[in-house]
Amino acid sequence: MANQWVTQSKAAADAHELKRPVLKNCVKAFLVGGLICTIGQLVTLLLILYFPFTEQTAGNPTVAIMVFFSMLLTGFGLYQKLGQFAGAGSAVPVTGFGNAVVSAAIEHRSEGLVLGVGGNIFKLAGSVIVFGVLSAFFIALIKTVLLQLGVI
Repeated sequence: MANQWVTQSKAAADAHELKRPVLKNCVKAFLVGGLICTIGQLVTLLLILYFPFTEQTAGNPTVAIMVFFSMLLTGFGLYQKLGQFAGAGSAVPVTGFGNAVVSAAIEHRSEGLVLGVGGNIFKLAGSVIVFGVLSAFFIALIKTVLLQLGVI
């Protein structure tokens, strides 16, 4: 009897579940993520053309500029709308990091600058920073060992 009830419940739940447009969501994420990356490439090209940067040295300023733009758009409430439209297409590029930092700060600003903003600004982005620093350390360590051994 209980097994029949479970089967009927699942059938009723499945009948009322909204079908997600997976392909449409994937296409939107791909296009928006690609657009963000294209803008980043344009920033890199502008840095190379108008400032004394090379292809090797323009990467860090490009990342900083893109994160700054996403933080600015988050502050004006525009990046959330983009995120609702594009999903992972706006969260996966580095601009998603800037959005995560500022969103946490905005969400907790009513608790004060120190305990609210300061205590929660890196709530989501803190793990990204920690694992980014750790992975960079280990990659640099491996590269140093390989250089000392003469492999590279």
